[in-house]
Amino acid sequence: MNKHIQHLAGLKVNELFEKFEEYKRELFTLKLSASTSYVKDNSQFKKLRKNIARTMTLIRKREQEMEEA
Repeated sequence: MNKHIQHLAGLKVNELFEKFEEYKRELFTLKLSASTSYVKDNSQFKKLRKNIARTMTLIRKREQEMEEA
């Protein structure tokens, strides 16, 4: 596991939701800036989408763990 995933794995569910919202806002801002001006690093789109997916995966995993308990 890379360092970013380990950091996310250590967060609580509500903190994961906050991270999810933060990533969504960043992606929106990046899309907005791409439509109005030049984006220096296009790889940011892929990175943010992957972070969103990782966060949602961990949220779903935690929810399933709580359902089993």
